[in-house]
Amino acid sequence: MSASDLDLVRLAQDGDRAAFRLLLERHYGMLYRVAYRLLGSRAEAEDAAQEMAMALARKITSFGGRSRFSTWLYQLALNHCRDRARRHRSVARMQAAFVEVEAGRSADWADSDRRTRWLYQAIDRLKPDLKETALLVLAEDMSHAQAGEVLGIKEATVSWRMHEVRKHLTEMAKTDHD
Repeated sequence: MSASDLDLVRLAQDGDRAAFRLLLERHYGMLYRVAYRLLGSRAEAEDAAQEMAMALARKITSFGGRSRFSTWLYQLALNHCRDRARRHRSVARMQAAFVEVEAGRSADWADSDRRTRWLYQAIDRLKPDLKETALLVLAEDMSHAQAGEVLGIKEATVSWRMHEVRKHLTEMAKTDHD
């Protein structure tokens, strides 16, 4: 007889790896399908499903049984995909800002390695709180929520700081390359 999700969750919460593995095998397809439908790319969906599996290992102890496990897992998947999409939009906006600033620059400025070196040097000149936030979000690819958790601040504060980072970097790009 097959164990219920709730039985497997309780065992997994107590550290039973086999129960966790069975639970993950049972629901991995759903995680992938949700990610594929929301993110629209197989590669993105594969990455997101793997990230969600790792997140599930960390978060399974927070499942309290107030809803079905599958409902809770759908919420985890939706939130993860939203954060991932938001992170990609944030990076895209930042890249777009740099493209706009760089539009009139010489051909040698188009060199990707040089831009990356400049970016890290510019980030290094930011105030420590902005620098830490930028490195977590941009270099470590954390969501604003994850960076907020690491830094012990609210997600909204991370978003504000990233706005400030973009503003400062745009100004630095203008002055550094004029």
